[in-house]
Amino acid sequence: MLLLLKALYFFLPAYFANMAPVIFKKVPVLSKPISKKLFGKNKTWRGLVSAVLVGFLVYLVQVLLYRFSLVGNGFFWIFLQEISLINYLEYSLLLGFFLSLGAILGDIFESYIKRKLGFKPGQSWFPFDQLDFVVGALLLSMLIYFPDVLTIILLLSISPLLHLTINYVAYFLGIREVKY
Repeated sequence: MLLLLKALYFFLPAYFANMAPVIFKKVPVLSKPISKKLFGKNKTWRGLVSAVLVGFLVYLVQVLLYRFSLVGNGFFWIFLQEISLINYLEYSLLLGFFLSLGAILGDIFESYIKRKLGFKPGQSWFPFDQLDFVVGALLLSMLIYFPDVLTIILLLSISPLLHLTINYVAYFLGIREVKY
């Protein structure tokens, strides 16, 4: 259970990066598609930029919380150290950038494959729609940090379930247009 918490906490920048384009969908800036032909109309510059910024900010918060946990005392700070998979002070901020950028690039690459296979924009492709950002974030972040195999397996196993759950909640809240 502890390793699962560590994996989920470590991967928060990628999770938030993956959610950011949906959250910022109504923001009128950078709404131009990156390439309708290659990725479809739903992959916009706004989504790319918001994903990287939000994920990176989450990573910065993790770094700051980790720094404070080293001098703070009490349950929260001990718990925070306990669920930290890495010593955030030993890793470059590039790790947060790569987790975020990798997540959105994984999603964009999967959209490219879907266009080549003839999928319509927004059409479901299970389980790839749920794993694209995970694979992208893991691959790019491995330039800085290589998680152990069990952590990778946990992330690849639990992320699709989390992804589907969050998408269903967002659909019922009116944030997403489709359930998946």
